[in-house]
Amino acid sequence: QVQLVESGGGLVQAGGSLRLSCAASGRTFNIYAMGWFRQAPGKEREFVSAVSWSGGSTYYADSVKGRYTISRDNAKNTVYLQMNNLKPEDTAVYYCAADSGGLYLIVTDAVEYDYWGQGTQVTVSS
Repeated sequence: QVQLVESGGGLVQAGGSLRLSCAASGRTFNIYAMGWFRQAPGKEREFVSAVSWSGGSTYYADSVKGRYTISRDNAKNTVYLQMNNLKPEDTAVYYCAADSGGLYLIVTDAVEYDYWGQGTQVTVSS
């Protein structure tokens, strides 16, 4: 089993920045791609960003491209999401996810992820 714990969420004004962290523990050698998703009130969970096992490949949703940066430190079993120029529409619970299948370099579909964190709230005020 793998446990994922997110941190770094909070309340920020529009235009501000936050850095989310997701620390993995347990059978971390089973982890390949990792990703971030978010869910706003009344909306479905949506893909935000993903990173390959090595960190060399990344992918972003159009809505965050140019503002968010995903990275990972495998020595620390941690993935990060740097969020800049935040907008009120970025308000959501952000979830970290890990893939243990290893079939794809980058995973953007939530159903392909095997492990999920509990989420961290990000609120952007206007």
